[in-house]
Amino acid sequence: MSKVIIEIDTLRRDFKMGDETVHALRGINLKITEGEFVTIMGTSGSGKSTLLNILGCLDKPSSGQYLLDGVDVKNLSKNELAGIRNHKIGFIFQSYNLLARTTAIENVELPLLYNPKVSASERRARAVAALKRVGLESRMYHMPNQLSGGQQQRVAIARSLVNDPVILLADEATGNLDTRTSYEVMSLFQELNDNGITIGFVTHETDIALFSKRTVVLKDGHIIKDNPVTEILIAQKELEALPAAD
Repeated sequence: MSKVIIEIDTLRRDFKMGDETVHALRGINLKITEGEFVTIMGTSGSGKSTLLNILGCLDKPSSGQYLLDGVDVKNLSKNELAGIRNHKIGFIFQSYNLLARTTAIENVELPLLYNPKVSASERRARAVAALKRVGLESRMYHMPNQLSGGQQQRVAIARSLVNDPVILLADEATGNLDTRTSYEVMSLFQELNDNGITIGFVTHETDIALFSKRTVVLKDGHIIKDNPVTEILIAQKELEALPAAD
């Protein structure tokens, strides 16, 4: 039986907005097991960003339970949450979030700077290995402004992998990319998933969701659909079918 990475039970998140209470999440249940590739979808205001923030331990639920890799995050201190974010979760953002005056390899090393158990030589070796994994070993000493958008996102993915997290959480990771580059990035995500990496991928793009194995749809704070993708698209094949670039 597959190990459960994420387990959510009757999760609620309410926000006070002046005199009103906004019910962003209304008692949702969700499980993600090891090796899954799950897309979380929903229109603006559906609750998907709130859910992602809770999954990433950037926010806490108002009520209900959230277990990450068997750990109940509800009563953890800020330092404990920071430790979990650093060791158990790999984040990938729409805007890459790379340090502009720092080389690709130094950007990838960043999460390991907070781990006193990792020596400088091991940190460098792990960063090199992560960049090789995303096919950027020839660009490791380039600055972000010397890299294309797709290459910058690959650096961000390498950075998310360097601590060997239990899950990658991607927030609109193809949102700033053209179709060809989006498919290249999704091909990389599929390759990582084929090698056992668990992925939670937030997107509003229905075509991108077809590269995952399961789609969860939120609306008004409820999960309204949670279905396996019946015909999974292979990103590499879709890439090859695109017209030749000018």
